[in-house]
Amino acid sequence: MVFKTATLQDKTEVLNLYKVQIGREFCPWTEEYPGEDTFDYDLERDALFVMKDEDRIVAAISIDKDEEVSALSCWNKKLAPGGELARLAVLPEYQNRGLARQMIRYSMEVLRQRNYRSVHFLVNRHNTKALRSYAALGFDVVGECRMFEQDFLCYEKDLEEES
Repeated sequence: MVFKTATLQDKTEVLNLYKVQIGREFCPWTEEYPGEDTFDYDLERDALFVMKDEDRIVAAISIDKDEEVSALSCWNKKLAPGGELARLAVLPEYQNRGLARQMIRYSMEVLRQRNYRSVHFLVNRHNTKALRSYAALGFDVVGECRMFEQDFLCYEKDLEEES
């Protein structure tokens, strides 16, 4: 598997990866979101990363810039600036192989290189499989919120702990 920053040539594959997630348990995505605008926004900020096998993209993750999420009071101000991970997707036939954790670790390294002090994200509070993964990566639950018509736990990690 190879990690890389997404390019315009990856657009169709990434959008298809997003589409296959729609309707999966705990996935709030729709036919409209995430779409081309989201892809373009991530691309222009060098904030979209993919994992490829020999033939295709099997996973993607973004460093998001969502003011509503950033404004949540649960994030530790001493760990600012913090980067938000979002839009983690793995092809269904590649799930349960640890690829999501690999994508998170890769993204955390990118954030560290970009001088972020912490990483945070939201996880549906009922998604026990994801919750176990994030606990294994040493993330702390620092709060709860309701957004996008779902109840989330807010996860945060000090990137300096990982150095």
